[in-house]
Amino acid sequence: MRIKEIKAVTAPYPFESYTHVISPLSPEEGGGFLISFPDLPGCMSDGETIEEAIQNGRDAFLGWISAQADMGREIPKPTYRAPEAEPPMSGKFVQRVPKTLHAKLATLAKQEGVSLNTLVLTFIAEGVGTRDEKSRSS
Repeated sequence: MRIKEIKAVTAPYPFESYTHVISPLSPEEGGGFLISFPDLPGCMSDGETIEEAIQNGRDAFLGWISAQADMGREIPKPTYRAPEAEPPMSGKFVQRVPKTLHAKLATLAKQEGVSLNTLVLTFIAEGVGTRDEKSRSS
């Protein structure tokens, strides 16, 4: 089998111009994170951490661009997404915390007679409010 060497090319648009999606991989899929590019079909990579997935995504991006150019195919322009065109927030996100912090929060929530979600939401709201007050007073 003959392996063709593909010459690296400079991307017509920078990596940062393309929307990328980072998704957690299940343990069955090997864990870590998957990075994919909706504007570049088939362009994806992964990594043990989000940072590693992004770095590997850069490599995949450059390889994908080079392969497209080698085959004489057009490089798609990045899809512009105006901030106001972003989908509305769902109000849900997942945050990992150390086990000891989780235990402390659960204990405090039980003492206060509220759910863990309610307690954490209260802390976040108080923190954001404090931050807003500090920025207004400076």
